[in-house]
Amino acid sequence: MKSLYEKLMGKIVVETESVDMDDCNIPIEDAYRMVEFIQRCLGELRDFFLKQDSLNISDEIIFFKEMKPGIQSKLFYFNKIYTIELKRPNGSNEKQQEYYENELNSLTYFFDRNLDFYQYYRSNSTHLDNYYFVRDMTNIQLCVECSHFERDPLFSTGYDYKVAKILANEMLRIYLNKKMHQLEKQNNIDKNRDLSPISNLKWTGSKVSAIEFGYALHASKAINRGQTDVKEIMSFIETFFNIDLGDYYRTYIAIKGRKKDRTTFLNSLIEGLIRKMDEDDRK
Repeated sequence: MKSLYEKLMGKIVVETESVDMDDCNIPIEDAYRMVEFIQRCLGELRDFFLKQDSLNISDEIIFFKEMKPGIQSKLFYFNKIYTIELKRPNGSNEKQQEYYENELNSLTYFFDRNLDFYQYYRSNSTHLDNYYFVRDMTNIQLCVECSHFERDPLFSTGYDYKVAKILANEMLRIYLNKKMHQLEKQNNIDKNRDLSPISNLKWTGSKVSAIEFGYALHASKAINRGQTDVKEIMSFIETFFNIDLGDYYRTYIAIKGRKKDRTTFLNSLIEGLIRKMDEDDRK
């Protein structure tokens, strides 16, 4: 089974490469295509699984704890994106932000409602695996949801479905946060469009240099007497210099980790200004 699982996951990874996963701009047509593709992969996995004459308990646990949820989570993820984007309201960015925030709240509700199992799964616990991931071993005291009785008893246990939901919802949380960040950034741009003379300035240095500059401004407390947080400063730089700084905190961590000259850009500013002053003095 492992070889088939790895083969199917490889096919899913290849198919996913055609989808814009990083920026989370996934058209509903692509989401629907992925749903259909992964459904076929899951069907192939089911057919193969049901042909197995006998499985020992450890193999069955691995299948329902890792393999099936690994594929099914991708199905849940793209199906939910399809539904979210299909129902996304037209209108202002604020209205869409509210919509995505409600979707995020529903994920929080899921994790809160399943907190015990989520902690069990994420802590890599195994002492209840026989009840969670072996067919015909489900303890009704552990699995009280009515939906358990509606699932395929030959291809499901009490909790393989929930593992898939956990994995899908963790991916969805990233997706929704990125969508909200995009809308927030667009809001800042829209609010400052009346300052067009300033926004015509474009940053032509590197993105890393812009981030170093932004953190220096924040550390200097030269803006609003130090009462402005770094997020506002980075948004200001993005808006007025027409640049997307991406995950600026991760870049800041990389800047901090430099072995030599952690303030490369700031040092170049100092050197450039001193050089200009010297040139002016010689004139």
